[in-house]
Amino acid sequence: MFSTPNQSPSALSPLLATLNPEQSAAVTLPAEHALILAGAGSGKTRVLTTRIAWLLQNGYVGPGGILAVTFTNKAAKEMVARLSAMLPVNVRGMWIGTFHGLCNRFLRAHWKLAGLPQSFQILDTADSLSAVKRVMKAMNVDEERFVPKQVSWFIAARKDNGERPKDVDAHDPQTRKMVEIYQAYEDQCQREGVVDFAELMLRTYELMRDNAALREHYQHRFAHILVDEFQDTNRLQYAWLKMFAPPGSHQSVFAVGDDDQSIYAFRGAQVGNMADFEREYRVKQVIKLERNYRSSQPILDASNAVIAQAAERHAKTLWTPRTTGPRPQLVTVADELAQARWVADAALARREEGVVLKQQAVLFRTGSHSAALELELARRQIPFVKYGGLKFLEAAHIKDLLAVLRWGQNPRCMLAAWRAAQLVPGLGPRGARRLVDALAAADDPRAALAAFQPPPAARADWPALATLVQQLQSPCSPWPTELDAVRAWYTPHLERLHGDSAALRQLDLDQLQRLAALQPGRERFLTELTLDPPEATSDESGVPHQDEDYLILSTIHAAKGQEWDAVTVLNVIDGCMP
Repeated sequence: MFSTPNQSPSALSPLLATLNPEQSAAVTLPAEHALILAGAGSGKTRVLTTRIAWLLQNGYVGPGGILAVTFTNKAAKEMVARLSAMLPVNVRGMWIGTFHGLCNRFLRAHWKLAGLPQSFQILDTADSLSAVKRVMKAMNVDEERFVPKQVSWFIAARKDNGERPKDVDAHDPQTRKMVEIYQAYEDQCQREGVVDFAELMLRTYELMRDNAALREHYQHRFAHILVDEFQDTNRLQYAWLKMFAPPGSHQSVFAVGDDDQSIYAFRGAQVGNMADFEREYRVKQVIKLERNYRSSQPILDASNAVIAQAAERHAKTLWTPRTTGPRPQLVTVADELAQARWVADAALARREEGVVLKQQAVLFRTGSHSAALELELARRQIPFVKYGGLKFLEAAHIKDLLAVLRWGQNPRCMLAAWRAAQLVPGLGPRGARRLVDALAAADDPRAALAAFQPPPAARADWPALATLVQQLQSPCSPWPTELDAVRAWYTPHLERLHGDSAALRQLDLDQLQRLAALQPGRERFLTELTLDPPEATSDESGVPHQDEDYLILSTIHAAKGQEWDAVTVLNVIDGCMP
């Protein structure tokens, strides 16, 4: 149980010294459900973190009674770092992380109840798509009629809606076939001991829903639940929250969000969850954070005027004491090439005025919108880094190396075996299919691996991979030094497959090895890497050396929460910008 916060210590606490009145009011709220409407740049991370510190410092809850949910690993790490600086507490006892990270923690603790192997592995989005393609190939599904990426989106959307195949309303032949693929995909993942991102959420929700003892344990444990970016929650995430803290419970749910910043509807986010939360939890405390610490008033005036036209929203008017500053410019150009030249000229002009390129960003709706600009920057030798394009884990050489590690970790991970096997010269899709079928059919996939006979063209090179995987599957395989053996095997294949770019790609593998050294074991490394991958790779423009200056190019979604001195937005026209 927990005590009820009151206002008496507020004037004395140094935790509140740097907060404005609205932030302080939010931090010191009593232990009841609350909605904090945090406008852009209003210091919501500070409020969330200080709220936790306030509760702990005043004895209203212990570290084990805190559950804090964020939407990015960066935000979670920032909260943990700030809390560690504020108070001498062991933050490990708290559950602070993303929805997926917390679900992974939950399922690792209750793997048997969840019907998973203890060392289950997590598929990222690209691996999930590959798994869907493998299922469709086995089912002889026409990929022109049923596009794999669309099928993958269908499965993820159904899971985000809390629907298993049996729950989907399959009212037409197209949907019925999609449901068949969904069921086969689920069966395959279960056989191989893997879960995708949406499965982490859905299986946690189902286990909490169906196991009364487990549900009561966590509802009793977590007295205070804090949720960041509430406007970005989807239907399943809101249902998940209600499993941990149902309406009418003794717990306190502290929801922070801003319907004006809801930009993830395409991922299933439902901004209506905020209104549902207010109604279902009978929220009495709604506090608006409207002071902006990021921009000048002319920029806020433009933003306020645009968002005021939204039909349904919690009214907010952002303001700042920084009343002066340049007004936003609307620049008209003839075409994409003229736009690219203008942006490049403006970036160089600002640099001459003292604004380094790293403090300048160019934002766009989708990655393809920057193509003309990238060519112009390259032509003029202006260094840049692009975010929101190819991710670290999507690069071929990273996926190759991780496939070998994942196969070593899970002998039944057919997706990893399928990819790793085809790195062997002379072993193509047909031979890899024969291997995967043999592994899947065997009671002991290790024995099936030892007995596999590769095609004649691969017989010289196959034994090295088979031996390496067998060594990785041994419980005596040393971590992280086993990565040296994997890289030694992979290096000649990297050079054969990627030629002139092999040396550059080795830098990514160096980074991978540095990340591995930070984790206590292979399973933890593979899990953390999937949940929190690095951003850039050498397949992009490449991150220049740290002492170099470079312009930031980013999709708007990848830029959320970032700050720069100067920002240019491309293609602000109908059809490109909603």
